[in-house]
Amino acid sequence: MTAPDAALALYIHWPFCLSKCPYCDFNSHVRPDLDPTRFEAALEAELAFEAGRLGRRRLTSIFFGGGTPSLMRPPAVARLIDATRHHFDVAPGFEVTLEANPTSVETARLAAFAQAGVNRLSLGVQSLRDADLGQLGRQHDGAGARAALAAARRIFARVSFDMIYARPGQTLEAWDAELTEALDFGCDHLSLYQLTIEPNTAFAARHRAGMLHLPDPDLAAVMYDRTETLAARAGLRRYEVSNFARGGQESRHNLTYWRYQDYVGIGPGAHGRLPLDGALVATRRHRAPEIWAERVERDGHGMTEATALDPATRAREALLMGLRLAEGVNEAWFARRCGMALDAAIDADVLGQAVAEQYLVREAGRLRALPEGLKRLDALLAALVN
Repeated sequence: MTAPDAALALYIHWPFCLSKCPYCDFNSHVRPDLDPTRFEAALEAELAFEAGRLGRRRLTSIFFGGGTPSLMRPPAVARLIDATRHHFDVAPGFEVTLEANPTSVETARLAAFAQAGVNRLSLGVQSLRDADLGQLGRQHDGAGARAALAAARRIFARVSFDMIYARPGQTLEAWDAELTEALDFGCDHLSLYQLTIEPNTAFAARHRAGMLHLPDPDLAAVMYDRTETLAARAGLRRYEVSNFARGGQESRHNLTYWRYQDYVGIGPGAHGRLPLDGALVATRRHRAPEIWAERVERDGHGMTEATALDPATRAREALLMGLRLAEGVNEAWFARRCGMALDAAIDADVLGQAVAEQYLVREAGRLRALPEGLKRLDALLAALVN
């Protein structure tokens, strides 16, 4: 388990968007006539509820995610950050990330978010090509993405942005040119995701109907390798399957998830993993924003689930998250956190085969995936984890 003075991360979910992207399976909602006051107040109330039961923990990061949290009013963001500082002890290097899109409306508000206390911006660029942005359902164009990146670099010391590759019709040469241009912005962190078809999305329906064709898997694998090569050439190393950073610029908040440490999530649909009453508890909020707000107003929180996780479940989650990291899983931490040794959680025969085929390596008290293992991680984990 975790000592009560151990670090904690806070996730704040703002579920509202201007439109629903066809590839997105996140808990996001379009509300054209939204009055944000009610939802801002509910977030503050739910934060106070969690602080009341967690005590004065040391907080390492806040992440405003969504949805589109840059549609929040900057004074509301400032109030939440100030409330967090009131409820918790802020750790040195305290990281406050806010996700934004490169629309003109959101770009105009970046300075106000910095003044509110945000010190790291994550931009959902996704592409620099107008035709592909249209296909992805984005509200900005390539010029808007470039302008937003330039503005973000002027305002924030730490800027990350997302891009999607292996898009329909994309060639290796096109991705090479696009990624090279993106890397020229000089940001210290990039999240580079291969497009996948998620269930219950518009893209899933188009894919089933034969209206959407992804690149050949072999080409996608070459794109994956090329992505790492170009990023490394620009000084960014792959520290997680889809994330690249210069040394010391990794997302501290997301490392909390991947290292299977404590985090609290507030807002519609938010998850948490918290040590409560001697157990590691999985929490989940109601997904529907209006019902979540009603529950917060009635009960002080919008939780629909608070489940104590048994050792086998903790072990499975820790492996699913930790093997995504280049550093892998620390065996000593795994045993403390999960209540069982690593060998008890994995299939020894599968491990032996994966090591022999150079998909995994076990050394210096860690189990980690090698480059070929990272490419096959989903299948590997399905076979490896008991």
